[in-house]
Amino acid sequence: MGQMSKGNQISSMDDLSSVQKAAVMLLALNQDVSARVMKMLPHELIEDLSREIVTLEGVAGSVRQKVVAEFYNMLLARGYADAGGMAWARALLQKSLPSDEARRIISAIEHQVYAQPFVFLQKTEKENLLTFLQEEHPQTIALILSHVPASLASEILVGLETERQIDVVTRIANMDQTSPDVIKEVEAGLEKRLAGLVSERFERVGGIPSVAEILNLAGRASEKAILEGLEKDDPELVEEIRRLMFVFEDVIHVNDKGIQAVLKEVANEELAVALKMASDALKTKIFANMSERAAQLIKEEMEFMGPVRVSDVESAQQKIVDIVRRLEDAGEVIISGKGSDKDMVV
Repeated sequence: MGQMSKGNQISSMDDLSSVQKAAVMLLALNQDVSARVMKMLPHELIEDLSREIVTLEGVAGSVRQKVVAEFYNMLLARGYADAGGMAWARALLQKSLPSDEARRIISAIEHQVYAQPFVFLQKTEKENLLTFLQEEHPQTIALILSHVPASLASEILVGLETERQIDVVTRIANMDQTSPDVIKEVEAGLEKRLAGLVSERFERVGGIPSVAEILNLAGRASEKAILEGLEKDDPELVEEIRRLMFVFEDVIHVNDKGIQAVLKEVANEELAVALKMASDALKTKIFANMSERAAQLIKEEMEFMGPVRVSDVESAQQKIVDIVRRLEDAGEVIISGKGSDKDMVV
């Protein structure tokens, strides 16, 4: 237990357990935010946290700051690990934090990463894994694809028959919280049956963002077939997926000829509004595909239009995104980096 001062106030975090730190973190957050966090936790953990919160009569400001700082550093470390692996995360932490703190955080992150569901799937031969999963129930496949990296999930999805692809994608999109006990049961069964094929590594969560990321990597042909199949039964779901698959900033990945085709269908006033919140890189890309005079007119329009509602900017941007998607379907636009490269012949 952490050291206490008068009135049972915690004055040091040196000996706090992870549950106690989580309780302090929840107390440091806005009450509504803490409530939303609690709703996403397992029932047993909610009980443990509630008990700790009840016993906390006060937390020294310095302790609260240290707990929040530790949480922030843990998030950074996890981001480093996801982006560049453990070795990269360890190197960055050692450069930016005291050595003891860096060592402790990387140890905690390693425990989190390798405790993720389905870690044994990451070094399983792709062909063997796909053959094995062909016989699994679509809900099981959906659960697995929701907990492995999008690149692997995409490879598995592309290897399934079209009907099963649609079924699995629908289940991932509609997936919410899954009982940890159910995940453990499925994981244990798979690991036992895949005993001769196993290896290591980790993660992801379900929902529409997961579907969008998987389909972005699946290749244009597979993406189109899956979405067209889904659209028959749930056009609203397809629209949500498409909106996440391609957003306004992704226009930067459209080829120059495609940009020019899009600009022919966009009024100057609408383009000026859409570019209000665009990155400098995207503005440069757009202006490079216009005549110098046309680009200057848009810049002047943006400068003198004054404040614009965010909703108006988003609406203008969405109209341009819709044009890009329509032209891509017609073959008049090529978008790099979303699987379409696989369908091209050089």
